[in-house]
Amino acid sequence: MQPKFTVQIDSFKKIKQIDNAWSDSDYKAMLALMGFDDDVEAMSSSELREMCMMSFNDQTPQEAAAIVLTHLFPELTEGKVDQISHDMLDDRAWEQYPNCLYHESLFSAYALLREAFNGTFAQPTGVALELTVSAANDEDMEIFDTSPQSAMVRLLANGQSEDALIHRLYEDQIQGDTFAEAPGIIWQLQQITDNGSSRQFSLLSSEFWFGSFEDIETFEATSHADS
Repeated sequence: MQPKFTVQIDSFKKIKQIDNAWSDSDYKAMLALMGFDDDVEAMSSSELREMCMMSFNDQTPQEAAAIVLTHLFPELTEGKVDQISHDMLDDRAWEQYPNCLYHESLFSAYALLREAFNGTFAQPTGVALELTVSAANDEDMEIFDTSPQSAMVRLLANGQSEDALIHRLYEDQIQGDTFAEAPGIIWQLQQITDNGSSRQFSLLSSEFWFGSFEDIETFEATSHADS
């Protein structure tokens, strides 16, 4: 029998970007892809970011998107990069791309490109949640030690109605023994406190999956770890 949990939503915030999503090395790599020849090593972090954004504006939006995607996903073929970069002008790829493990990086790509091109790209919509999870005993909480993202996705899915999109797309994983897609649904998960049978967590995800929790204060749901 799966353990039952009480979940208290401590805070819900919509986000348009993820803090510190881009590093100096990211900007240097993208500048190199755009043929920027100046000495980037002497530049400060703010100068690198500014130069990268200016260089994007020397490209078309689709070309700039292709630069970002080539950097983020070196495993993709040039044809696939061209296809996604074209689709990004009209679609919400951080929600719609078939492989959800790409969604967090696509979310940050939209945020960067939207800033560079003054709204040409769609506004990415994410959520930052803080929640307190309580159980009948300490042992029930161990599912968050063995496979934290899988256990948390199942918990939040089971706190939604049966016709919620996450159930329609991932019901086998929610009910099953493995959930390889969980890191693509909950992008970042941190445990804030551990009080035995109660723990507080923070997480980042897409509004696409968990926007309904804006209007929920508490709920009860079951969950389990991967086996």
